[in-house]
Parts: sequence; structure tokens; C-alpha cells
Amino acid sequence: MSGSTLGTLFRVTNFGESHGPAIGCVIDGCPPGMALNEADIQRELDRRRPGTSRHVTQRNEPDAVEILSGVYEGRTTGTPIALLIRNQDQRSKDYGDILRTFRPGHADYAYWHKYGLRDPRGGGRSSARLTAPTVAAGAVARKWLKECFGVQLRACMTQLGTVEIPFESWEHVPNNPFFAPIADVRHLEDYMDALRKAHDSCGARLRVQASGVPVGLGEPLYDRLDADIAHAMMGLNAVKGVEIGAGFASVAQRGSEHGDALTPAGFASNHAGGVLGGISTGQDIEVSLAIKPTSSILTPRPSIDIDGQPVEVVTKGRHDPCVGIRAAPIAEALLALVVMDHALRHRAQCADVAHAVPPIAGARQV
Repeated sequence: MSGSTLGTLFRVTNFGESHGPAIGCVIDGCPPGMALNEADIQRELDRRRPGTSRHVTQRNEPDAVEILSGVYEGRTTGTPIALLIRNQDQRSKDYGDILRTFRPGHADYAYWHKYGLRDPRGGGRSSARLTAPTVAAGAVARKWLKECFGVQLRACMTQLGTVEIPFESWEHVPNNPFFAPIADVRHLEDYMDALRKAHDSCGARLRVQASGVPVGLGEPLYDRLDADIAHAMMGLNAVKGVEIGAGFASVAQRGSEHGDALTPAGFASNHAGGVLGGISTGQDIEVSLAIKPTSSILTPRPSIDIDGQPVEVVTKGRHDPCVGIRAAPIAEALLALVVMDHALRHRAQCADVAHAVPPIAGARQV
């Protein structure tokens, strides 16, 4: 009821606050017998970790994960997996000035009106710090998907503020702090340096892809695969838009162009983004995210206090000038969580479905 759990059969409950003693999650529904240790999860957390470049928040968190339950002698037991990440570099004093005021663009005002109180330290529950447990849970899901179906998940930045980023190769993504699919990112670094000097922030656009997804995942009408993907992605801080496949570009397309022709060799195109009728087609699932500018900036802005009086707000502390820079591993994790949940749901309902004719080339069934 509180909105902290994602999934149906593979369920992840997220807990903690930005400046609390720890954050974490509980994973319920993971099949037993899968080899799992902290290193499997830490690898993904390190990709999201703060303080990895001058272009992101300098909060220095090791994000070391601890497996508290659900694993025995290196294998999942089928019981709930509890993951804990201790907070070690909080500076709550940075937020003393905003205890009675509301930061423009932030969740302060909405949280205060909903709950009657709020934790101002780093945004409390609304902080992007809470994406670390999501990445940890996603590491479990992506390992299972890789071993069962060969699913590969990846994401890259396609736009930074006003700068569009052309796609060159996925090979470039791990080699720069922007998760950009290009070899030379000097112009992106210059853009961020100027932004930081101006005490401002910017948004970003990301591309997220899952390849090797089996045919048949999704539960029409209301638990369609694309609907659940959009639901999960909108749970990521600062996301203001989600597109599947051609997305809003499909408005300008004609039916003769948008419809993905089927051939014995496979689909001729993928404007649908790997989902038709809410069910996976076996093609790559393609998702695009629009991420808004960071709300916490040093530029003075007008606001009000809890008494409704006008004030001027300056947000101090250590903040990402573009939260989209570290969003790629988070988006991958969310996509992994949704795909795994639907893979388990498909097996539960349709495991006995048999086809005399196999899927078209390049696709596989659960």
C-alpha cells in the first residue's frame, strides 16, 4: 500500500532514507539454486556509485552490499533475500537551512502535505540515494535472466541537456563517466564544467535495451509488459517521460512505415520496441527515458516556508548537476526486475503451452 514494492512474483521492497543508518531491499520470489554472492551485486553498484567523477555528486559512499538472508553456501534458497547498504558519508548539516522551507522542483512540498512531516536530510525517502537498493536487486534479476535466457541489458546516454549524442558503439559506454556511446566526450565535459560554474543543472535522455528476451512475456490488458516497464521507469527519480520503441516519433509515422513486417528471417524493423499487444516479441526491448534537471542547485530561487511566507532558497550540499549521468545502471536494473517478474509469471500460467511451429528466427520461448 505504501508504494515501496515492485513486482508480483519477483517482488522487491525498498527501504531506508538518504541520511539514515542504512538503505536496502528485500527480494521475495527469487528461484532457489542460483549461485549468488556479494561480488555479483557489487559489480553493478560500483557502476552507479557516487563520487566516481567530477561530473557527479562528491558524496563518498562505498555502497558495500551485505547479503543478510536468502543465500546459503553461495546459492539462493528460495526464501527472501535481504540486502543492506550502510550510509557512511552523510552531511545532514547541509540541510539545516531548508528545514522550514520548500525547494522548488523538489518533493519537499508534496511530502510535507501528504505525510504532515518530512525528513529534509538529503531529501529523505525522495532521494536518488534510494536507487542503490534498486540496482542491487536488479543485479540478482539480471544474473538469473542471463543464465536462463542469455538476456543482455544495457543503457546509454543519448542527450545531455541541449547536446544530442550520436550512437557510435556500445563498446564506448563503459569507458567514460557519461555512459555515452561515443569515443570522444570532451565536449560533454566542457558542457558540464560550464553548467557547474553557472550553479545550474540539466536533464538527460537515456536509451535502455534488453536483448535476448523470450517471446510471450506480458499480461494483457492491464499488466502489459510495456505498461509495467513504464510503471517501473517512472519510479526512478527525476524521470518525466518514457517511450517504448518509436515512442512519440510514431505520431508522424504512417502505418506502412511503423508496422514491423514479419519475415521467415525475423522482423524487418523494431518500431514497436519489442512489444506488441503488451507481449514481448523476442526482439530487443527498446526504452527511452527523459530525465529532468536536478532540483537541488546553488542558484537562489523564490519559494515559501511552512507558514506560507515568501523566502529565497539556496540548496547547499553535494548534488549531481545532472542526475541522468548515473541513471544508466538504474534503468538497466529496473528493466531487469520487470522482465524477470514477467518471466516467472509466464511460467506460472503458460508453462504448458506448446507450439508445433517454433518462433521466427532470432526469437526464443520461455
